[in-house]
Amino acid sequence: MQLSVKSLVMKKYFSMLVLMIGSVTATAQLKVKPDCGVLTVDVHKGWVNEVKPNADPEFMKKKLPCFTSFEKEGNTAACGGGVYFDDKGIRFYTQRDYIVITDKFKGKFTAPVLGLKKTAMFAKYGNPKLKDANWEAYQMAYGIMVVYYNSTATINKVIISTKSTDDIDLCSQ
Repeated sequence: MQLSVKSLVMKKYFSMLVLMIGSVTATAQLKVKPDCGVLTVDVHKGWVNEVKPNADPEFMKKKLPCFTSFEKEGNTAACGGGVYFDDKGIRFYTQRDYIVITDKFKGKFTAPVLGLKKTAMFAKYGNPKLKDANWEAYQMAYGIMVVYYNSTATINKVIISTKSTDDIDLCSQ
């Protein structure tokens, strides 16, 4: 009699374990990562896939749903908030109205900028409005384009902003 009670208890525990494992696996779902298609930077129009740096963050997230993280705008946010595509080498700083495109960028430019030599910029964009040893800021119809150079005088970062050189507030991140 005692053996059958043990056996019933073991069957009960085993059944409960099977039900728990079954319920966990039954609720697991496959999730498809949102696709943005090819991210295309247009340095002449000042946008990425027709999303400007000063666009509403919710519009950005809707138009480019493949973002890796989002930080709500506000003074408590590290850089005023943003929509980030860290796996694609691009970040939108929404409160500060600029886009940073790094040499890790996975997409294309309508006019090549990343990887250009410093000497090639004058022929394409004329004299910069401001410059320093490792960067130059060019006046564009939409605002400014800032390009950063590495040690070989090759562009490795591009910033597009709807603000002027006087008004832009770059984050130190």
